[in-house]
Amino acid sequence: LNRMTQFKEKAGKSQENASVGLYAYPVLMAADILAYRATHVPVGEDQKQHLELARDIAQKFNTDFATRLEELEFGDAFFPLPEPLIQDSFTQGSAPRVMSLRDGLKKMSKSDVSDYSRINLTDSADTIATKIRKAKTDPDTLPSEAAGLNHRPEALNLVTLFAALEETSIDAVLNTFGGASFSGFKAALVDVAVAKLAPIGADMQRLMASPDYIYDVLKDGSARARVIADATLNQVKDIMGFVRS
Repeated sequence: LNRMTQFKEKAGKSQENASVGLYAYPVLMAADILAYRATHVPVGEDQKQHLELARDIAQKFNTDFATRLEELEFGDAFFPLPEPLIQDSFTQGSAPRVMSLRDGLKKMSKSDVSDYSRINLTDSADTIATKIRKAKTDPDTLPSEAAGLNHRPEALNLVTLFAALEETSIDAVLNTFGGASFSGFKAALVDVAVAKLAPIGADMQRLMASPDYIYDVLKDGSARARVIADATLNQVKDIMGFVRS
């Protein structure tokens, strides 16, 4: 856990004073995965290390209780070793890691102090348009090939976002906009973003106005998930030799 990248980044120089919640969070994430004996998990590149920890915990359990697994006819493994599903940013229509609109080297985050660094799914069409127009860029025009985006994080971020929203490739976007200024490109990105994201915001506003419906959906999902997780936990207790209550 000391080696977890996100813990080191968030705790900084105060690792000795960090809360147990921050320190143990990857273990809770692993529990969420293993409770359902997941085989594949869609994650961003920055979450890959957390999934590797889940694999380590699963492998440790399978190894430590190998004899008991054979006795209970589980075979040589109870927990699958979950595989990450990480999209490549240069494949068609994917954005595995959307970066901040104010800093292309930082991930877009709801915890950023600047609301202009991100697009919230509750943002109105006008707000989305304003944020994209104010997004940080560089003084150069857009390149005609993906290699021209190297060392241009803000340009790469906006082009990747456009490709993801249009469900196309970065090369296709640059084939259309290569040589163009950012003012023209941003105008096109505004149209695409508003068309794709504004309806989501409208749906969210509609749902937020129906808290009873949201509660019923969560309650139903929780009940169905608990059936699966309880079965896993009871089997784990059997394997480990614990007495179930």
